[in-house]
Amino acid sequence: MFARAGIRRHEADAAVAALDIHELPTARGCTYVLGARDFAWALTLGQGAAESTAKILDKLGVSREEIHALESQTLQLLQDAGANGTRDPRQLKDQLGPAVCRLGEEGKEKGASTTLPTVLGLLQADGRIRRVSVNGRFDQQRYAYTAWGLPAATESPEQARAQLMENHLSWTGGTTLKQTQWFTSFTVAQTKAALAAVHAVEVRIEGIGPGEDGTAGVEAEDAPGLWMLPADVDAAGDFETPQEEQIQLLAGSDSLFLLRRNASDHFAQADRENLQLSTKYVLQADLPDHPIVDRGRIIGLWQYDPGQERIAHWLFGAPTEAVKQRIREVEAFIGEDLGDFRSFSLDSPSSGQKRIDALNQAGS
Repeated sequence: MFARAGIRRHEADAAVAALDIHELPTARGCTYVLGARDFAWALTLGQGAAESTAKILDKLGVSREEIHALESQTLQLLQDAGANGTRDPRQLKDQLGPAVCRLGEEGKEKGASTTLPTVLGLLQADGRIRRVSVNGRFDQQRYAYTAWGLPAATESPEQARAQLMENHLSWTGGTTLKQTQWFTSFTVAQTKAALAAVHAVEVRIEGIGPGEDGTAGVEAEDAPGLWMLPADVDAAGDFETPQEEQIQLLAGSDSLFLLRRNASDHFAQADRENLQLSTKYVLQADLPDHPIVDRGRIIGLWQYDPGQERIAHWLFGAPTEAVKQRIREVEAFIGEDLGDFRSFSLDSPSSGQKRIDALNQAGS
């Protein structure tokens, strides 16, 4: 949010408190921060993932009647807590007592030690409850739950899939069929129907299509088709790279990479051929570090070092004044607003330090 729009943490926290934005499970069952107008239809996209966890309980011998009964009891507890009342999983488990079924070693092997997490997922998926951070922050993973009662989506499942497809193509400017299916988790039939619903067209434009092997800038006839919205086709053909630097220190999960999982396409060819990059970074779908980006190209990698209160970075070329200035700005933001910024929120200090040390060594 800060990198893309200059939003400070207190502004984001206020938007969360006002329910202008919220973190909800949606595409592929993953959580995303959404705006209020997208809550209902986006939730419907995650219902299949919630249902799949219920099927695991089926295989473990838990009846649907037991699941429905636990849903009702859990919802009642949260409703009794009031509009602003919350309960964390431990409190819910204690209050629900024997209604929460322990699933033994077999359940643990399947990722379901008790029935409560599945029930919480089902209640979230249709907006009856919502998960809230205990301190209102997105970058920490301690949650409680509160009753919600979000009105049901007015869109049909087909309309919801079309809406996601339109958004996805608009956000990316175009994706291959394989990339689109990864992000949406739609079936082939659902993907084709959603593409048709938004009038997407398959095009091959020289120099902008990624190859299936990850190579960038391949010839048009060799590139897989990019599915694009009609309005974006002409814009892509006429696009010229800006002359001025556009330096950003982005998160490794920024949409520039996450929506297509094509981080390797964003390295310059000379950097791709560097042995260290080939073995550690370019061949990975997801970046282990945060990227420093100039006009869509990754020109370096970074991590925040909380012990030194500085950004550890590795630039592939000489730093420009614009790069130095942006590093200072982001360094100050993290120190003032966050205190730390890990690649993954569940990283330990020791695992994070390994990445910091590696960047310091590479950068020197």
